[in-house]
Amino acid sequence: MSLKGTLGKWTAAVVMATTVSIGVAEAREFTIASWGGEYQKGQRDIFFAPYAKSKGMKFLEDTYLGGWAQFQAMQETKNIPWDVVQVETAEMARGCEEGLFLQLDWSKIGPKANYVSGAASECGVGVVIVSVVIAYNDDLIGADKPKTLEDFFNVKKWPGKRGLRDDPKHKLEFALMADGVPVGDVYKVLSTPAGVDRAFVKLDEVKPFLQFWKAGAQAPEWLGSGDVVMSTAYNGRVSSAQKSGRNLKMIWDRNTVYLDSWVILKDSAHIETAYGYMKYYSDPKLQAEYSMNVLPYGPSVKDAVQHIPAKVTETLPAGKNVEGAFVTGSAEGIAFWIDNLDELTERWNAWKGQ
Repeated sequence: MSLKGTLGKWTAAVVMATTVSIGVAEAREFTIASWGGEYQKGQRDIFFAPYAKSKGMKFLEDTYLGGWAQFQAMQETKNIPWDVVQVETAEMARGCEEGLFLQLDWSKIGPKANYVSGAASECGVGVVIVSVVIAYNDDLIGADKPKTLEDFFNVKKWPGKRGLRDDPKHKLEFALMADGVPVGDVYKVLSTPAGVDRAFVKLDEVKPFLQFWKAGAQAPEWLGSGDVVMSTAYNGRVSSAQKSGRNLKMIWDRNTVYLDSWVILKDSAHIETAYGYMKYYSDPKLQAEYSMNVLPYGPSVKDAVQHIPAKVTETLPAGKNVEGAFVTGSAEGIAFWIDNLDELTERWNAWKGQ
């Protein structure tokens, strides 16, 4: 399922160091990278800092911007600035295949049976279940509300700018579904040159209206300020904006559902500490606390839902909210993006610049 404030260059390591009792000096402290903003602040408060305190150590944080570029730089330079990082499924699979991420010893984490389907893998421990939805600012929309994925592309009926995350992954699938491809046939179509062309032709319909976001916090910020009328956005980010008074609405039609994972860098100098963090993160009460008090993403540990009230679960990627959803992380989806991410990222960047 992927950042408020200034996003410095990734090599300029530290977003924050939490002050706790000082442990044994290392060349670099244990470092966790995640998606930034309110999302990462919640992780810091509930997981990072309490875990570090329990170990009597310091830790550092950094921001991961998605995609493979940062990991490619690590492979080329042999400089590993992180120990644990939250990644999406395609990057997890690629890093596992290429030997950048550690193959996990699950005896150091917990029984795989404790996790929801897909959350316990060879190299990853599930973090949260996230939905990418279409969101809109209801203050900028008339009486006739958008309801479907196709409505994102209808700039005649709902004029104005559109926000879209700046990478091809899941955007090409999004475009094909809006062009009439059934959810179950998306990768069959996308695996052909004609299917890729079809996706870009569909995106051409809204290209003059697009603003591309990188940070998860940007989509609700743009919606709230009126910079865009509709945008793809993470369900949790939209819910947070709603709580702060923004009149934003979500469209769940064919929303994209995916599961992020924690991975350990194979050449980490803090592997045992990283394993300890994975185990600590898997506490169902802590995961429930995050879903209830930070952002309404689905927990990766099954027992966590026992600690979440029904009124909160209704806002999660679950039940009717994910009926008919496009679920990423399938074997065909992972294989497609491992084989095509570099080529399609290059084409995406060229398409944007045209």
